[in-house]
Amino acid sequence: MKVNFFATCLCDTVKAEVAKKTVLLLEQLGCEVIFPEKQGCCGQPSLNSGYIDESKAAMKKTIAAFEANDYPIVCPAGSCAAAVKRYPKYLADEPLWAARAQEVADRLFELTQFIVNQLGTVDLGAKLTGKAVYHPSCSLIRKLNVREEPLALLAHVEGLELLPIQNQETCCGFGGTFSVKMAEISGEMVKEKVAHISEAEPDYLIGADISCLINIGGRINREGKPIKVMHIVDVLMSR
Repeated sequence: MKVNFFATCLCDTVKAEVAKKTVLLLEQLGCEVIFPEKQGCCGQPSLNSGYIDESKAAMKKTIAAFEANDYPIVCPAGSCAAAVKRYPKYLADEPLWAARAQEVADRLFELTQFIVNQLGTVDLGAKLTGKAVYHPSCSLIRKLNVREEPLALLAHVEGLELLPIQNQETCCGFGGTFSVKMAEISGEMVKEKVAHISEAEPDYLIGADISCLINIGGRINREGKPIKVMHIVDVLMSR
């Protein structure tokens, strides 16, 4: 199967290893990975701040970049995938662009969603010994309705024990520009999240959304907690 890889700014600027491992994982699963070179920022930061009109150029560039073929589009960052999924709404006053946006959105999948629902597999032969807490990001569970797919994949990682925590699905406080505009509230939210994670005494914190992992991981680091933060692709590539 041929697939397009949507790298996202998060991978490009701060988590290049997630992008590399995603490509390697897809290839191991039998996919031929195509990288549309005209892709760029999807406009998520400005969209989250309410600058819809100002974001349209970025949206249209992203749409055009992925119209070169009709293959599935795979993205390892839930927040960016969720942003593109909402393009048809943002471009509703331009029917032709809205239709093009819908066509792209229909082909776009978050990584775990693609592996489980499109490739039909949950056991990737991964091995990682230890206890872990999985953080279900707001973008995945609330915007993309991706709740069970990451858990299904993690359940098949040999040696890994998933631990429940209090208020597991509560927001970590990142919320894009929310963490900047409402820094004090955001700070208290991530402190609470880390407190609940720490109570379980895990070896790992695992997530499928880069932005949340950066936020929670930063707090874990500042508190000196011995918890390794891992993107789910890091886990799925562990042997």
